Amino acid sequence: MTQEQTLATFTGKCLCGAVSLSFRHTDPHMSACHCNFCRRWGGGPFLTVECHQAPDIDGAEHITVFRSSDWAERGFCSRCGTHPFYRLVSQNFYALPAGLFEKGGDWPFRLQVFIDQKPQNYNFDAGTKTMTGEEVFKAWGA
Repeated sequence: MTQEQTLATFTGKCLCGAVSLSFRHTDPHMSACHCNFCRRWGGGPFLTVECHQAPDIDGAEHITVFRSSDWAERGFCSRCGTHPFYRLVSQNFYALPAGLFEKGGDWPFRLQVFIDQKPQNYNFDAGTKTMTGEEVFKAWGA
């Protein structure tokens, strides 16, 4: 295993500190979701790190889960309102807000999804891969 493939642990927490998350990843990178649900949830694009396993959660008793669609759930800290995760209900897929993690600002920005729902008033110029909602559903079968 090369140094770039080393499994590292990343830890983050909600605003009030009642919920902390950790996950292990060999190559964390940031993605942006522009879907109408994510923008309504957080007031703008959802900047995440993707995980294909559940994060370790301390303080899970403070998380309220909302079923936002037929395919996904979103978690909230019941004390401060921070969003600790978005998860697919039929797969082991989690999107964790990059801003919860101290090292999140170091991760490369590689992917934008639901680009077809992005409003015209902002644009990311990072050379990322972009996918429409239809392409997302086709690729991940949600």
